[in-house]
Order: sequence, then C-alpha cells, then structure tokens
Amino acid sequence: MESSRLGLIEQSWVREALDELPDNFTITDPSISGHPIVFASVGFSKMSGYSRDEVVGKNGRVFQGPGTNRRSVMEIREAVRGERSVQVNLLNYRKDGTPFWMLFHMVPVFGKEDGRVIHFVAVQVPISRKLRRSGSEFCGRNGVDFCDTAVYGSCRREVSSDSAVELSRVLALDSDSRGLEIEEPCEASDAEKRRAATAINNILSVLTHYSELTGKLLCGKRCCLPGTGLLSSSVTSSLGRIKQSFVLTNPHLPDLPIVYASDAFLKLTGYARHEVLGRNCRFLSGVDTDPSTVFKIKEGIRTEQACTVRILSYRKDKTSFWNLLHISPVRNASGKVAYFIGVQLEESCYNQDGECLRPDMRQLSAVGAVKVAVRTMSMSACSSKS
Repeated sequence: MESSRLGLIEQSWVREALDELPDNFTITDPSISGHPIVFASVGFSKMSGYSRDEVVGKNGRVFQGPGTNRRSVMEIREAVRGERSVQVNLLNYRKDGTPFWMLFHMVPVFGKEDGRVIHFVAVQVPISRKLRRSGSEFCGRNGVDFCDTAVYGSCRREVSSDSAVELSRVLALDSDSRGLEIEEPCEASDAEKRRAATAINNILSVLTHYSELTGKLLCGKRCCLPGTGLLSSSVTSSLGRIKQSFVLTNPHLPDLPIVYASDAFLKLTGYARHEVLGRNCRFLSGVDTDPSTVFKIKEGIRTEQACTVRILSYRKDKTSFWNLLHISPVRNASGKVAYFIGVQLEESCYNQDGECLRPDMRQLSAVGAVKVAVRTMSMSACSSKS
C-alpha cells in the first residue's frame, strides 16, 4: 500500500512526531466499531503501566474500575455522542490495579473538507492530591502528608523511609479498603487544567501540520457548512454493531460518496476504511460488470426505490465475486431520504456460514437496523433544536 493512501495516524512519520510529545494522551477512531484507541503516547504507557500493544485496539473503558464515577463516564459518552469537547475529573486504574485520579480532557478532530469527526484526542493529566480515609488525612509516623502525583504513592522529599514503607502497606490493602482511600472526589487545579489545554494544542498542531502532507486536512473545529448529513459518533457506534456487509452513501453530497462502511464490507472487499470513505461505489465495478445492472441501480437511486441485483464486483486484489446487492433509501424522521444503504452478500458464501436466514431476510435485517439508527439520530436532532 502506498504511503499516501494510509490514514494519518498510520503514517510512521506522524507517529514519530507524536512520540516526541511528553504528554499522556490517546487518540481514538470513532469510525471503527467499538471506538478503539489507535495511538497511545509514551507518557500514557508509563503512567498506565500498559504497553502500546496492550492498549491499541481497546476501548478506553478498560482503564475504569469499581471506583470510577458512572456519571463522569456518561458525561464522556455524551460528549462523544454530541461530537464535542469534555473535561472531567476521573478515577482510572493502572495495569497493576492501583487507582489514580486524573484530569481527562477530550476533543474531537474534524476533517476540514467534509467536517466529519476523524478522531478524538484525549489527554490525561494526573491530579496531585492528599490521600484520605473517612475524612482523615493519611500521615506517616512523623505526621507528614503524602501526595498522589504522576506516580501513585510517591511522596515528598522530606518523608522518611519508614513513612514510605507504611504507605506501601496501605496501598497493599485489599481492593475494598483501597477504594476507601480514593473514592473521595478529586478536583484538578488551574495549573493542571492549563497543562491539559496546552497538551491538546500541541497534539492538534502536530496532526494539522502533518495532515497537509496527506492532502486530507484536519482541524480542531468543524469547518464545513452544516446540513451535509454527516453521521454522528452515536450513529456510527450503533452501526458498528451490525454484522452484515454494508455501506451508507450520502445523496446530498456530490457523486453519492460512501460515508460509512461496515467491518464486514472491508473484510469482503479487502479495502481499508480510509480507502473507501468518500468514494462512489463504482470502484467495485470492473471490466466484466454488466452495464445494464449498473443502470438498474442508478434508476433505483434516482427514483428513491429499493432494488436487488446480482452484480459482478471486484475486490481490491482484482479478484471478482458475484455480489447479491440490495440497495434501499434510508429516510429520516421527517420522511426525506437521508442516505442509501447497500447490503452485499457474496453468492458463493452466503449459505456456507451457518446462517439460517435467507439472503433477502439478512439484507432486510441490516436495512431495518440502519433505519432505526438514522431515525433515532434525526429525532434527537429535532428535539435538541426545539
């Protein structure tokens, strides 16, 4: 694969530039099912105890534990759903199980051309605080306070070694009693908030600078005009749970581009997600694709009618397969066509994968699930405006 075809975070030189930043941060991709981490900084690995390989591909919820405030988690989820920034104080857990308070500052990163959310950047700043139990400060034998800084349980220079030993015994208590030490809410200082904001700006500067070299510009604010029918992160998350091979195209944008591609579609065709998004579906056609079948598809789209065809399609490696393709309009809550869905089934495989449903039933199942997600999105948008 040519370097220019890779996604920005997949570029080795972009990763090297991000590795130069000293901050603790992760970058996630909401277009991938499960909204996984696609990059974790060196600082984040040191802070969490997880290696990069153990983090990439996982959702951020793996760092939460029994003491994590559910309300804070919901606040983050709502920010993802609304594609906006959020800043919360959050209790997370390291790989060894030790809890620590951090300031979690997350911002969306948008594609400059279409305004789609490409990534979320999340900076984690450990919060300095005093350990407490039942409202009383933990003190060493000499009555000296301890701080929870970047390394949980580290102490001030003046703390004696005996006090450090006593603190280590406290941290070795079982999880229930350890929870008593850290459940009390912890507020980030103004300095820690400034540190998080500076880190965000530095990361965005790197991403926007290097995005210029790929031709797909990124920016920290949505730059396109509203009303382009972009998929929100909440809808993308819902679509990610649908297992069939399908794509969504936007008829309100020039050349009916793909705005969502399922994991099963990528597996079937051999293309990566960034090679699919923004393109018209004609790239699946080849030399032996029947023009009359293509015309039937175009007529179905023009008349906003569902159609089912058997068409010869081509994978990225140029191998062909008979594609049982169903195309249907997807209408929003007001009844207007918002998208077209194309559901693909490989004819030679559909009856060999243990599925009991007929091909048409599987296709209609995917269409129904997508329609529910899109209508829910449009109803939410209408209620937020009222």
